[in-house]
This record gives sequence, C-alpha cells and structure tokens, in this order.
Amino acid sequence: MRADGPPEPGDGPVVPGVARRRGAPWRRQVPGAAVALGLGAAGAGLGAQLPVLGGAVIALALGVAVREVLARGPVRWARALEPGAGTCSKVALQAAVVLLGFGLSLGQAAQAGRAALPVMLTTLTVVLVVARLLGRRLGLDDDTRTLIGVGTGICGASAIAATSAVIRARRTSITTAMATIFTFNVLGAVTFPLLGEAMGLSQVGFGTWAGTAVNDTSSVVAAATAYGAVALETAVVVKLTRTLAIVPVTLALAVRQARRDRAADAPTGRTPWTRLVPPFLVLFVVASAVTTAGWFPAAWEDGTDTAARALTAVALAGVGLLTPVDALRRAGWRPLALGGALSLAVALTSLGVQALTGLL
Repeated sequence: MRADGPPEPGDGPVVPGVARRRGAPWRRQVPGAAVALGLGAAGAGLGAQLPVLGGAVIALALGVAVREVLARGPVRWARALEPGAGTCSKVALQAAVVLLGFGLSLGQAAQAGRAALPVMLTTLTVVLVVARLLGRRLGLDDDTRTLIGVGTGICGASAIAATSAVIRARRTSITTAMATIFTFNVLGAVTFPLLGEAMGLSQVGFGTWAGTAVNDTSSVVAAATAYGAVALETAVVVKLTRTLAIVPVTLALAVRQARRDRAADAPTGRTPWTRLVPPFLVLFVVASAVTTAGWFPAAWEDGTDTAARALTAVALAGVGLLTPVDALRRAGWRPLALGGALSLAVALTSLGVQALTGLL
C-alpha cells in the first residue's frame, strides 16, 4: 500500500507473484512464460504492421484479454500463469531497457539537437511538474502520474518501460499509463499534421514541434512523414535527443526509490548500491556509452532495436497477464484527463518556446 492512495487489487510491484513464490520450481514458470512469449511475439509481429499502435500496446492488450478470459474459468487457470508471467515481465523488461541503450549516441544526439535543446528541456520540465501537481489533484497514485508524465514528456512506451522497472510500479498503473499514452499517440499522429498546416508551420518548425510534443517514436514518424521530408528528418533527430532524458530521469527516480525503501526499512546498515541504482540501469548507461564511443557496429543497430521492441512486447504481455480488468475500470476518466492535460501543455509549451527562440 502506498501513502498517497488506497490499496487496490493488483497492488504491488510488477512481479508480486514471483515474490510470493520465489522458491517455486522452474516447472511453475513454464506456462506463464510460454504464454507471455507467445503473446509478445504476436504483439511484436502485429506492431510491425501497425506501427502507430506498436507491439508493446498490442501485447499488453492481448495479455489483459487472455487473463480476463481465464479469470472466467477455474481460478487455478489464471493463477498458473502468474509465476512465469511475472518473471517475463521483470527479466524481459530489464533486458529491453539495456538494449535500448545501444540505440542512443549521446554525442550525435547532442550535436544534432542543440538548437532544439531549450524547447525539449522546457517541455520536459513543464510535463513533469504538471503531472505531479495535477495528478495529485486528480487523486491518482504516484506510480500512475509518474508513468504518464515520463511517457508524455520523454518517449512513450520506452520511457514507461524503463521507469516502471526502476520504481517497481504496480501492474495496473503500467497498464493504465500505456493505455493513456496510446490514446494520445494516435491523436497526435492524426491531428498534428492538420494543425501544423492550419498554423502555417515551417518544415523545421513542425519537425521540432512533433519531435517534442508527440509521445511515441512511431507516432512522431507518422505525423512528420505526412508533413514532409525535412520535417521527418528534424523530428527524428529531436525525438532521439529527447529520448536521452531517460538517463537522468530514471537515475533520479532510482535514487528516490532507494530513499523510500530505506525509510520503510529499519534504518540500520548501509543501503546496497544495487538498491540505489539498479544494475540494469548501469548497463543501460554503459550500452549508451559504447555507442557514443563508436564501438557498437552500425550493422547491428536494426537488430538490436528489433530485439528491444520484441522484449518490451514480451514484458508487457506478462504485465497484461497479471492485470485485473476490474482495477482498470476503477481508474476511470482521471488518467485520460491527466494525459490530455499533459499533451496539451507540452504542445503549447513547445510552440511558445519555439516562438521565443525563433525556431518557428
């Protein structure tokens, strides 16, 4: 139970089933792991055909649907999947985050996105502040408002994946945040080109706007492609630079989570470094440094990106298999209200800062 919200079915970290059955034999892991892998593969395959939706969102939806179907049968059917689904959601998620690091060249992104840096820093600050204040006002728990905030401010599903692994978010919060981000991903991909034309934005101005204000990379590409080639090139560079915010934000959240853990435990002894900064996050930074130094073969980048997307889909399929639909229904309109307010805030802030700095 968190201090800022009541308990709900499905409370706890992403892998509560594993915590309860840590000593379970590997055979108990097989059913859930097999289903999560299958749903993840299906989601990744469908996501490649429907990039605006993305494999992660599809796999998550499939996982929730399968759990809902099994929940109507004998109780043991749904419970039999929990150990393996929990393990997949944790291990695959952390592996995906590490692989994402190989796609981030700190030097190239900083050089290419220098002009748009004030826009990105301002919009990210506004989103995180508004998410905290408005999310609390709406009565949303800390996990949900944090995930919707980073998903809107940084890079959609990838930011949610990285952050949820650091803060050990409730699975219902992950699902709620993903559904919210997906909704505004689609709206952004459809409405941004129309709004850009109506406002008479230049190719560079629109690319910067889409790169800073649309959540997920696939939706950024979809919106910018509809606007023009220069807009697409600008949007991709800005989006890559914006994605780098994963590093400082997740590190800050890891430190905050460690302090909370320390406050909850008896204040004796030192806090292990693995609780202060999770090892997978260290590996993420190392992977990014390897790419920045030019030691990662360019020919491997596409394969690494595909593997990261597939692992994210498997992880979120596992999250879906652990998520009770009743808990999602109880979330109601409030996450969508927060997501809508954040999307509007980042879009207006991006345009305002661009106008002040002469980028429009």
